[in-house]
Amino acid sequence: MNDLQTIHLNLLNRVETTEGFPFGPEVAVYKVVDKMFALLIPEEVPPRLNLKCDPDRAIALRDEHEAIIPGYHMNKKHWNTLVLDGSLPDDLVLELIDHSFELVVKGHPRKTRERIRRALES
Repeated sequence: MNDLQTIHLNLLNRVETTEGFPFGPEVAVYKVVDKMFALLIPEEVPPRLNLKCDPDRAIALRDEHEAIIPGYHMNKKHWNTLVLDGSLPDDLVLELIDHSFELVVKGHPRKTRERIRRALES
């Protein structure tokens, strides 16, 4: 997937998601409530997207796809970097965004998780 606008909108249009630039204008950070679930570096060539991932799945994805590497500047056990060079199927990129979002939502307190779940259902 090379369409950064589609990725950006997919990330930003999620329930209770905000975009910020705490690391400077070249790195977009997406948070659900107050926890990061994605980091997009669009100016990198090729662009890169960091996503949280289940540790076992992270390893399997790295073995299967050359464009998925350990999370750049992140905890490499829990984060992957997707190199957006066009080699990853669009549906996989979108599914991994969903996976990252869901993992981070699970880490929130129950009250916050329930509020997010209700918003997703409506």
